[in-house]
Amino acid sequence: MLSNEQNASGSAEGTPSADSPTTSTKRVRDLHEMTHDELAELLSSLGQPSFRTKQVEEWIWTRHAMSFDEMTNLPADLRGTLAEICSLGGSEEIAKQVSRDGSRKYLLRFADGVAVECVGMPTGNRLAVCVSTQAGCRMGCVFCATGANGFTRSLRSDEIYEQVMYVGDDFATRVTSVVFMGQGEPFANYDQVLEALRRLNSPMGAGIGARHLTVSTCGVVPMIRRFAQEPEQFTLAVSLHSAIQQTRNYLMPGVHKYSLARLHDAMADYVERTGRRPTYEYALIAGVNDTENELEALMAFCQGTLAHVNLIQLNDCPGSRLKPSTQERAEQFVHGLGSVGVEATIRNSRGADIDAACGQLKQRHENKGKRSR
Repeated sequence: MLSNEQNASGSAEGTPSADSPTTSTKRVRDLHEMTHDELAELLSSLGQPSFRTKQVEEWIWTRHAMSFDEMTNLPADLRGTLAEICSLGGSEEIAKQVSRDGSRKYLLRFADGVAVECVGMPTGNRLAVCVSTQAGCRMGCVFCATGANGFTRSLRSDEIYEQVMYVGDDFATRVTSVVFMGQGEPFANYDQVLEALRRLNSPMGAGIGARHLTVSTCGVVPMIRRFAQEPEQFTLAVSLHSAIQQTRNYLMPGVHKYSLARLHDAMADYVERTGRRPTYEYALIAGVNDTENELEALMAFCQGTLAHVNLIQLNDCPGSRLKPSTQERAEQFVHGLGSVGVEATIRNSRGADIDAACGQLKQRHENKGKRSR
């Protein structure tokens, strides 16, 4: 599938500039881009009764119709007219990998040629989906393959939503949770991400509970404060990766201006305003952020807060000088954090036998294309 966005928070702390999703000038209008009122106006201009709007919205958002012929409760002449003047967008799968653990990673391409990754992770009768919010990323995290591909643009809300519906269709099951932890910094695309969250939560959308929708940020402080003021009970995760400023600046240069002290204050404000428990994500990297000094700093940063720490075994990417810590060291971190009353768990890594890390599949696909030319 193929609104400009504005990320003005009104905060004196300043807001990172967001890159508005691009639109094409030579194409019919995608129904997914229309607001409720715009769709209602279109259908009214075609002489249709008002209830048609809800019917069409159910087809495009809840049932993920891929053609107008599927909309069997609409009159045939209306389906034909809509097919002439509108499109249903969609995405094209250009690569897919299936892991032994059942996870599936996709590289999806939209109408303008932009491609992004998403992942489906089944567990029993549940299906979690990890979505991208930008094509590329400007944060420059040294352990992430996405930044190596450069930055193209931010995604529109319907393109984020499309990833969820595509994965659900491929698994032929309902998606039960979504994590915004794929390519891109969600809070550099705040308005479109929030719109996608609300559509995923809506009964007229995917109908996923707000607490099962998680946004992961590198720690963009003004947007964390803004997110704390939203009325829905969406879940927040912060990629921390070090509680020592110098180490964090090295690992995550894109957020160096948001100091750990400011981040700590913003998170305290978030907990006070929402009463919800945030998660700190911490990818353990051998010899970088898994030392005793790093553990002590992490314990001090989290002690007395409501936060949960999610320890991640770093994906061992070919050619990277960064290597994952041992399982034993991860367990020592869990014990250390527990000794000061901080709950911590070691995340069960998925897709270890495929290109699981953000940006890896896209990078492999692009490199393959270059070699074939």
